[in-house]
Amino acid sequence: MIECVHNYTSTYARKQKYNLKKKHWYEHVPKSVEINQAGKVTILWNQQVQTDRTIPNNKPNVIIRDNEKGACMLMDVAISGDRNVIKKEGEKSLKCKDLTKKIQRMWNVKTKVIPVITWATGIISKSFRKYVSNIPGKHEVKELQKTAILGTAHILRKVLM
Repeated sequence: MIECVHNYTSTYARKQKYNLKKKHWYEHVPKSVEINQAGKVTILWNQQVQTDRTIPNNKPNVIIRDNEKGACMLMDVAISGDRNVIKKEGEKSLKCKDLTKKIQRMWNVKTKVIPVITWATGIISKSFRKYVSNIPGKHEVKELQKTAILGTAHILRKVLM
């Protein structure tokens, strides 16, 4: 009887783990987080920016708004399948150009776009370290590359097996 219960619980745990993998990463993260107690820094995930006119691409992956410094960062994250990482960085920057101008006017903050792009095998552009250094906090490029490579390996294992 104990063995049957153990098999049932392990099967249930495996199914729950599988269900969690099917969800997107942003479904497990709260929509907004106040970092400082006084509400000086706000981080928004997968949030659409409300504007008075229609702006295409008004939903960057992450918005970091620092009320104390009067700054806002729009992060657009991607893992590219092709080799032209520099071209992707330019596309991401241009994609958010209208939104950047609108946020500057609406919120009265300095706004910049930070494209975080890596290739599926961990290749990065020369300007990648400069972009990542603009993000507040401590970040290691090696860890970001490792995450991209492990994600690629996971996908390949799923497809090939």
